[in-house]
Amino acid sequence: MANMHFISPEKLTFERIEEILENKYKLGLSDESKTLIQRSKDYLDETIAKSTKPIYGITTGFGSLCKISISEEDLSQLQSNLVMSHACSIGNVIPKDIIRLMLLLKAHALSMGKSGVQLATVERIIDMYNMNVLPVVRDLGSLGASGDLAPLANLFLPLFGEGEVIYEDEMRPSKEILAELGWEPLALGAKEGLALLNGTQFMSAHAVYTLLKAFQLVKYADIIGSISLEGYDGRIDPFLAPIHEARPHSGQIETARNIRTLLEGSEFIKNEKKNVQDPYSFRCMPQVHGASKDAINYVAGVVETEINSVTDNPTIFVDEDMILSGGNFHGQPLALSLDFLAIAMAELGSISERRTYRLISGDRDNPEFLVANSGLNSGFMIPQYAAASIVSQNKQLCTPCSVDSIPSSNEQEDHVSMGGNAATKTLKVAENVERILAIELMNAAQAVDLRRPGKSSIFIEDFLSQFREVVTFNEHDRVMYKDIESAIEFLKEGRFVGQEAII
Repeated sequence: MANMHFISPEKLTFERIEEILENKYKLGLSDESKTLIQRSKDYLDETIAKSTKPIYGITTGFGSLCKISISEEDLSQLQSNLVMSHACSIGNVIPKDIIRLMLLLKAHALSMGKSGVQLATVERIIDMYNMNVLPVVRDLGSLGASGDLAPLANLFLPLFGEGEVIYEDEMRPSKEILAELGWEPLALGAKEGLALLNGTQFMSAHAVYTLLKAFQLVKYADIIGSISLEGYDGRIDPFLAPIHEARPHSGQIETARNIRTLLEGSEFIKNEKKNVQDPYSFRCMPQVHGASKDAINYVAGVVETEINSVTDNPTIFVDEDMILSGGNFHGQPLALSLDFLAIAMAELGSISERRTYRLISGDRDNPEFLVANSGLNSGFMIPQYAAASIVSQNKQLCTPCSVDSIPSSNEQEDHVSMGGNAATKTLKVAENVERILAIELMNAAQAVDLRRPGKSSIFIEDFLSQFREVVTFNEHDRVMYKDIESAIEFLKEGRFVGQEAII
């Protein structure tokens, strides 16, 4: 069916997720998953009915309260109490697409039939996604250990009419929206609150969202770096294949190949060069961009495993006749990887700012600050300041979250990942890199235009032509923040003729 994604245990990929988000797919539940979900629920109910021993989180309290048994008539109240008491995410509301991803990823995890939830619960999560009823989730509160407890609790309060949602671009009490849509509040069954709250969907949704941005930004780094190389009258020699075959890191080889391809046919690159060597920020693009690409690909592998995993607790294994309490909710794999991703992204911004600095420095026959009549005009002096400020902030944000741990739940949860903080700060780093690259693009385009009438390659000329539709050549001083904002929006749109064919 067109524009429809059926949730099933089948592997969810980044390509598929991007397709779902960009094309505004509706979600459905496959027959296979309906069977798995119902089978798990039936098994759980039968186990509770015949069990004489306490089952963690199902007939007991939670965390350090696991030693307290709960009566059968209070099992549903236990689960709704859990969600209400744990809904402590505070701070800024997270982006809508991340909320959508949280709903999608949780539905996908529950579809594997190892959580013991009601079919109606998963169907309501899907309904919220499809009707664009987005629970209000905020960016602070998760320790990333017993799952993303606080933000996931806020995500699922609306199932039974609590909390707030964003609906038709307005924040409103969920109870009002449920009434408007004719949805009855759900009564949570045994284990359901725990299944909803134990999980890594806050961390993993941020990770997916940030990686989708990272995949695009590493392409921009090569494109914009190539334009800067042209504007700086740089050499092609450091990008020739033999150098990289002698040190065959895959990201390094890919970057060198990309830059050779991007500059193929350029008049500028064929010019005889006065300088025998370029600064590291130009000639080491394959090594630096390439290392970041390799890191991003590693993190993507970890995240793809995570989003196709069962991360709530306890976990139900029907075929093995077992309900096991473990620690699949612990966010350490994501916390470490997200810290790594933040560092890899920050380095793309760091080397970009250095290229910007070189372009405005008056080297290689470029006018100081890339503007005529400098002195009267400050030209591109202060955009570099802005880029330097953002680079510095990224360095501060790259202090790893995963090395910290503050015990919780009366020491029952005595080692936590802090992956929630790693997730939100890594997104900030990626957004900052987008800003830094946009500033470099402004400078690079100006430097290339100052070298006219020569021409770059067909691809670069097409790219610059599209850029010049939103940011024009700078003849003299003007308000610069508007140009920076336009350059950022240009990159966010992210679709350029011929780009996919080249990189």
